[in-house]
Amino acid sequence: MDPHLIDIATACLRGAEDHAMTFPQIVDTLMAAGFESYAVDYRRATAIYYHPDGDSLALAAHRLDTPVAAQFDTAAITAAIREAQQLVPGYSYEGFCRKVMDAGCAGYIVSFSGRRAVYFGRTAETHVEHFPQ
Repeated sequence: MDPHLIDIATACLRGAEDHAMTFPQIVDTLMAAGFESYAVDYRRATAIYYHPDGDSLALAAHRLDTPVAAQFDTAAITAAIREAQQLVPGYSYEGFCRKVMDAGCAGYIVSFSGRRAVYFGRTAETHVEHFPQ
C-alpha cells in the first residue's frame, strides 16, 4: 500500500485511540483518501483498512484486557453507540470498546459506501447501525 495511505490509516487509528479524532472525522479522512471500508477485530487487536483496488492494510490496535462476552447484548451495544454519537461527557474510544466488548461485540466493519457499521459477536450475531443523516 502507498506509504501516504498507510500514514493516513495509522493517524486515524491512533486518533481514535488517543481521543484526538471523532468517528465522523475518521470516516471523512479515510473516504477522502479513497478507502472504502475498515474493520476492527477486538480479539486480535487489529484494524484493517480496505482500498477499492483490493489492497488492504492491517494495523495493530491497543489490546484491551476486557474479554469479549459470550452473550451478544444488542441493547447495550446500541447504548454505547448512542453515547459515542452524542460524545457524552467522559466518552472515550477505549471506554466505548470496553462497553461493547462487555456486551459481546467481537468487532465491527464500517462501510463508507453502505453508510453503515455492522457489529458482530462471537456467535456471528449482528447489529447494523446506519450512519446518522
